[in-house]
Order: sequence, then C-alpha cells, then structure tokens
Amino acid sequence: MPTPVVDIWGPISPKPRSEVPSAPEPHEEWSLDGGTAWVYYSPLNRRQLIRPVILSDGFSSGSSELDRLWNGLEENGDYRFVSELHATGRDVIILGYNDRTASIKANADTVIDCIRRTLAERVGRSKLVVGGFSMGGMVTRYALAKMEHDPALPDHETALHLSYDSPHHGGWLPVSLQAFIHFATDNFGDAPVVGEFIRLFSGLLNSPAAKQMARWHIAKADDTPAPAPERVAFLRELEELGGWPRSVRKIGVANGVDTGTGNGIKADVTAVRGDGQTLKDTWLATQAKGDPLVARLQKAGGQPTEVRTSGLPEIDGAPGGLFTLPLPTGDPGSFGLAGLLMQALGNTVDEGGIPTSCFIPSISAVAAGEIDDPKALYTPITPATSELDAFLCASRNEAHTTMTEELGAWIVNEIVAGS
Repeated sequence: MPTPVVDIWGPISPKPRSEVPSAPEPHEEWSLDGGTAWVYYSPLNRRQLIRPVILSDGFSSGSSELDRLWNGLEENGDYRFVSELHATGRDVIILGYNDRTASIKANADTVIDCIRRTLAERVGRSKLVVGGFSMGGMVTRYALAKMEHDPALPDHETALHLSYDSPHHGGWLPVSLQAFIHFATDNFGDAPVVGEFIRLFSGLLNSPAAKQMARWHIAKADDTPAPAPERVAFLRELEELGGWPRSVRKIGVANGVDTGTGNGIKADVTAVRGDGQTLKDTWLATQAKGDPLVARLQKAGGQPTEVRTSGLPEIDGAPGGLFTLPLPTGDPGSFGLAGLLMQALGNTVDEGGIPTSCFIPSISAVAAGEIDDPKALYTPITPATSELDAFLCASRNEAHTTMTEELGAWIVNEIVAGS
C-alpha cells in the first residue's frame, strides 16, 4: 500500500508528493514559534512588505509543506489565487505549522507570532488581511480574538478576516468511519505495512485539533457520539473571547451551495462493504435519523460489533464541502478510505458503494446554523442567518477547500474593496 498523503483539511495539491512540482523559493522565510512563514512579495512592491495578506494552512498530519500548499493555491484549481493577490499589490504570507494536529489554541500562538513579525516588517500603515483554509480559518479567528482581549498582546491592526470552507460550527466525520478506524486499530494496528497507515489515521482522529473540530467524536468503536471534551472546552474559551474578533470585517466562503440542495447521497444505505481474508461481512452505512445501525464490524473468526447512533441528522448528503483524501492511488472520500483499508487488509470490497460524504456543511462554513439541526442543514442560507459580514457559497457541492475562480475571485474582490 503506497504512503498516504493525508492533507485533507487545507489548501493542498491533490497530486502524490512525487508529482508535486517545487514551489518558487519564497523571498523571505521566517522561523516562528511553532511554525514557519513563507513571504512572497508582490512584484509591484519591490520586495517590500506593504499590503500583507496572511494565509494559514489547515489541519493535517505532520508539518506544513510549502510545495503542496503553493500548488493547492496556484496550480490545481481553476484560479491562481496568489498571483491574483499579487496583481492587486498584495504581499502574500503563507503560514505553516510544525504540527498541524496541535490544538487550535497552540497554533493560534503561532499566528500571533506571525502577525507580530508582519507588523514589524511592514512598510507603511496598511491594515492586515488575516485568514486561512479549513481549520486555518478557525486558528486565525481565535488568534485575532485573543489579541483583542489580552492587554499584553499588541493591536493586530487587521482590517479583514477570511475563512475558506472553515468549520465554524463544526465538521462531520461519519461515525461509522470513526468506528471502523478504531476497530481496525484494535485488530490490525500491528499488521505489517498496513498497520502503520491504520495507526496514522487513528492518530489523526484522536488528535487535539480533530477533537476540537468534529461535532461528534468517538474514542472507540462502541462509544456514544458526542462533542469531545476538547471541543467543549475550546468553544467555551472562544466564547469568553467574544466568539469573533470584533474590530475586523469577517468574510467567508463555502465549497457547498446555499440553496439547501444536498449532494445526492441518500441516508441509511450501505456505503462500503468488505469481506474476505481478515473481515467478515463488515460494512459502513450512511447516517440516518432515528436510532440506526450505521456499521457492522467483524474480524474473521471473531464476534461482530454493531455501531448505532441516536438523534443525528441525515448529514452525509447535506450541502457542503465534500470529504476528499488525495492518495497516490486516487482521490477517495470518507467511505472510500475505509474501502482502501479493507482491500489492503486482504478483503474484497463490493462495487457500487458511496465514496464520500459531506465534510463541512455550508451552514458551518458561513456560520449560519448548527449542524445538528436537521432542518437548518437543508434550508437556504440568507445573509440574515450568518454571523459573517459577507459570504459566498459555491454553485455546486465540491471537494473541501477546492480553489475555484468563483470563490477565489470573490475573496480577492472583497480584499480590494476593503482597502
């Protein structure tokens, strides 16, 4: 099984690492507390930091990778985001982290360090633009709010905060998938080769950042889905900071639609099923309302484990950014990942399954409703329902953090209009 690329929650390249072209060398590289910033001056500014835009990486495994970040922004969508910002005279600072699985609060301190350095290097008095992709939107949101409330910290001098398909009201990781990963870790985590990858995904699910992001989390296959204690604590601390930075304009985009139209995935159907050398009639189902059985997990020769949920909405098919996982073997989604692991464990996977699911519902990305509300998930979004000052939802439900001209150009126009 090839080494997976688990850059699923940031502006990433969908290509395997071996095929990702090198990014241009940054004009400056800043070593920060907990991360690194790569500075790309606009050609209009003669290598002076005049109109800074800080763009934060999102959640993923390990440390941020400049080549994949750059290509996710510039080379793999239908819009060259950095180049378009440069054309307006904006200097782009790409912010990465030493550990993308660290807590939002920990990486927010790296954002604060980056803002300090930016202000120290800036020529003139132009206000900053600060934001990020996926979890990066949450990390920068927290950092700016903290800077407004902590008298020991400087004024962030930021005019606009942007978020790109960020989980403001939480993200969805199918409970059936979480249960399968935990089950696989317990039963096959020591298997040659594939065990390493199973443990990797298990570590991601149980990392501080993932626990803070996921609206429903389980620590083992038979747990009751609920917000992790880390999420509860983070939301309380964010609320104590006012929830949002108050002195900035808040904008955001969603990779899902605002019409309330779902992605076509039906509830309560088998998404993936494997049977063979190591598994017996093991399957994962899409989420249904009520008290459904969402997974049946059984090791060959062992007893089955049944996974049930209660009171969750039909969220796999909700409008929003779709879960994708770029791997050298393809681009599977949430249930597709389970299928790949089943095959790697020596089993046959049924054809015709459902590869993916909603990951960041549109109402979460534009802070327009709680994702545990089944009615809100499928209700058209209006400006009056959003906590943002302005937002744009995509014209179709597409892969999470996909850079498109539709969304990218809107952000650039908002930045220019606010200067």
